[in-house]
Amino acid sequence: MSEAEETRRKRLRIRAWRRGIKEMDLVLGGYADAELAGMDHAAMDRLEALMAESDHDLWAWVSGAEAPPEGHAALVAELSARRPAAER
Repeated sequence: MSEAEETRRKRLRIRAWRRGIKEMDLVLGGYADAELAGMDHAAMDRLEALMAESDHDLWAWVSGAEAPPEGHAALVAELSARRPAAER
């Protein structure tokens, strides 16, 4: 793994844990902790694109209140499955 990849993983982990709402901290932060080490460049691109969305939109998608855009649907499904049980 190159230094640039490791730096990107660290940056993504920090962004995942420092969101605007606590629910998304828990969902994205937990996902990043569990999955980032094994992600390839394309997977990190998908996560980074998802994290560019607003927290309120992300929460609506992850909680099932709204359907996510097609481009984010697979990753949102993964995140929804990891959502803390108390929030389901």
